[in-house]
Amino acid sequence: MNDLDKLCERADRLLDHLEKFLPIKQPEPDWQTAIAFRWRRQGNAGYIQSITHPHRIALDALCGIDDQKQRIDQNTQQFVQGFSANNVLLTGARGTGKSSLIKALLNKYAGDGLRLIEVEKHHLVDLHDIVERIYQRPERFILFCDDLSFETDEPGYKALKVVLDGSIATVSDNVVIYATSNRRHMVPEFMRDNLDTRHIGEEVHPSEAIEEKISLSERFGLWVSFYPFNQDQYLEIVRYWLAYFGIQEMTVLARTEALQWAIERGSRSGRIAWQFARDLAGRQQSAGDHS
Repeated sequence: MNDLDKLCERADRLLDHLEKFLPIKQPEPDWQTAIAFRWRRQGNAGYIQSITHPHRIALDALCGIDDQKQRIDQNTQQFVQGFSANNVLLTGARGTGKSSLIKALLNKYAGDGLRLIEVEKHHLVDLHDIVERIYQRPERFILFCDDLSFETDEPGYKALKVVLDGSIATVSDNVVIYATSNRRHMVPEFMRDNLDTRHIGEEVHPSEAIEEKISLSERFGLWVSFYPFNQDQYLEIVRYWLAYFGIQEMTVLARTEALQWAIERGSRSGRIAWQFARDLAGRQQSAGDHS
């Protein structure tokens, strides 16, 4: 092998090695038929991926949160119609329907042009890139950030603050941000933060640490709180899901089992009610097959 052949061989190996670091060109999302999408990253490049089978839950399936549904539905309707609307923060107990409500609203308004892009917490630094991809599209987009919780020095925390507050490049009017969190202010709150609170006359002046921690949640125009269900609300949700699974009547035994199911899990929530109804329906179907 002469020197030229050796040089060519080395060049081929070098190119093969470099190709591994080049971003793979991703296909355009299916804007025509998909209603839900997800922001993905591969190496240093991000792209919008269509979700083939989004959750098709309906608003009627969400029981015990009528006030919350009304407030967020009104905001979403305004947004879809092209009127002014707020970014929304949904906070409160787990399993009470925060994420499901956003998905149900997507299903309600998808025919009117509403679309949803799910953005994971560690991808929030890409928010401006995501907006750049969609700001000229005719659809209306919810950027959905689920179960947010931050340390104050995380880059995603700062990126979300900038987008919510507006920067030199403002967010497009075809985009709103809907976020859920189990924490009211999305960051941990410590007793030591209260030690620097000042009292001037009858006024309470929070410490700088507390001011910083509430500054993110304050940037959401609409706050909606979700609360744990009482026993009657929980049982009503159980009845709904039992009927969904074909069980039209909740027996005394089923009621007792539903309450025991919630006690064992330490929570009365819509998610727990759905899980119980699914379990009971499966057991009855299995017993019927073996009878």
